[in-house]
Amino acid sequence: MTEKVTIIGAGIVGICCALSLQERGIPVRLIDRGEPGQETSFGNAGVVSPWSIIPQAMPGIWKSLPRMLLDPNSALSVRPGYWPKMITWGLRFLGNSGERSVREISDSMELLCRPSIDLYRCHLQDTGHENLITDSYYIHAFRHQKQADLNGLGYLIRQEKGGDLELVDGTGLRLLEPALSEEFKAAIVIKGQARVTSPGRVGAVLAEKSRAQGAEIVRTEITSLSAAEDGSWQLATSQGTLRAANVILAAGVWSADLLKPLGLPVPLVAERGYHVEFPTPSTQLNNSVMDVDAKVVASSMQGGLRVAGTAEFASVDAPADRRKKAILTKQAKAMVPGLDTGEAQFWMGRRPSFPDSLPAIGPVDGREGLFTAFGHSHYGLMMAPKTGELVADIVSGRSPNIDLAPFSLARF
Repeated sequence: MTEKVTIIGAGIVGICCALSLQERGIPVRLIDRGEPGQETSFGNAGVVSPWSIIPQAMPGIWKSLPRMLLDPNSALSVRPGYWPKMITWGLRFLGNSGERSVREISDSMELLCRPSIDLYRCHLQDTGHENLITDSYYIHAFRHQKQADLNGLGYLIRQEKGGDLELVDGTGLRLLEPALSEEFKAAIVIKGQARVTSPGRVGAVLAEKSRAQGAEIVRTEITSLSAAEDGSWQLATSQGTLRAANVILAAGVWSADLLKPLGLPVPLVAERGYHVEFPTPSTQLNNSVMDVDAKVVASSMQGGLRVAGTAEFASVDAPADRRKKAILTKQAKAMVPGLDTGEAQFWMGRRPSFPDSLPAIGPVDGREGLFTAFGHSHYGLMMAPKTGELVADIVSGRSPNIDLAPFSLARF
């Protein structure tokens, strides 16, 4: 019998790794301190976009950073005590903002994002919950018509790679989304997208599918990871020590703390995101919509209308900033004037972000049996299925037909 592969972290990435390994006949054990799929990926905007292949660092971004950091209502903030760690990471981030770097990173992001819709549909097949993913546009809405420019680098790259994009004026936008504010004067419509109507439910359904296929799901917290003398891995937990020959580290932002004692420091930060969800919205959106000025995304979900966004850099365990609830609620109302904002539900999660917007995927040099699958930044929901495929290929001895160097920890 093939020995179980242990996956640390049962977020959407870990779950997709489990499903892909099972498809290859490899038994799995998923370990997480919480319920599967209910941490970082639970709270995102639900966009499943083959064309979200543009990194966060873009040419000229350094010009807008001071203004954003000084504006208490902007999407970007840094907690005062986090600046010492942020400066080094931020310089690396800016170092990736040249056009050549953007294009190279975009090529790697495309490998992970392009097959996401088809892979999710395969994973959801025969679960009875196939309707959790639905066809959609991704609409980037602008208040100033001149800013909606199909020749902007991000949109240009998408089109060069085959993306179907359309520029519409305010009238055309409201034909697509009647509930949107008339302050939006133009939009770029990115077609060939999908969205999930409950990211947390997707995680729960796919975890249950994995369990039904034989996965062992252990709810405990991993406190340390170390190499045993026999070449296996020891996982110290709050309930005792576990052993595994092969370990996939998919613990999101918490992965860095497990690697550090192994002499593997990584430039991973907690880029915290927030959402508000309105359970009785009295109106709805037909697609996922980004307010480009506010940098928040709105989408109708099973639980109501959700507005998600912000990038707050702070320690992983810092308490949520309650002021974000009022800010996001105001931004939601500005996007959708008819929105009933009563009974708003407030949430905060922690994106695991590297300075180049790419995750760490693959074997760890010099650490036999240890593999990484973390650091997906804003793109975890989109990149998870392909990440699972790549990791399963590597662990099962297949050679993926792509260059994995851009995803190696050794790049740092």
